[in-house]
Amino acid sequence: MQENYLIDILGRQKVDDESGEIQVTTLGSYVKKGNNRYITYKEYDNEENGKPITSVLKIEGTQKVTLMRGGADGTRLVLENGKRHLCQYDTGYGHMMVGIFTSRLHSSLTDEGGKLEVRYTLDINSNLSSSNEILITVKEAENKDVKISAAGNQ
Repeated sequence: MQENYLIDILGRQKVDDESGEIQVTTLGSYVKKGNNRYITYKEYDNEENGKPITSVLKIEGTQKVTLMRGGADGTRLVLENGKRHLCQYDTGYGHMMVGIFTSRLHSSLTDEGGKLEVRYTLDINSNLSSSNEILITVKEAENKDVKISAAGNQ
């Protein structure tokens, strides 16, 4: 995987009256194959001794995104505008089926990069679990975007 794109991910989650936000900026790849676009990047889990987990976003046109995380047995979430899907979700302690309803999916991705915005709800046993939003920005990395440091140097 050639990691030549800067990928900025902003995730927001609301559960009952509590909300949270997480932002991650990483290097990854961004390619177009046929009519689909793929954003691929690695995440590092502190509980897994820093072992990388590969995440792939498959963007099919402007109406459907599939998030695949951690290989064949990992998480696979289907986000399709205006539709509910049952999906396998890896909690770290086991797998469970969750319902995902996508209320908004907007893509302004081009061959050079762009933005992807997804709003969706998660439900467990048909009971609302959380409202979520993901904003992803993809742009070609430049030398100034990449910082290389040796262990111990900050």
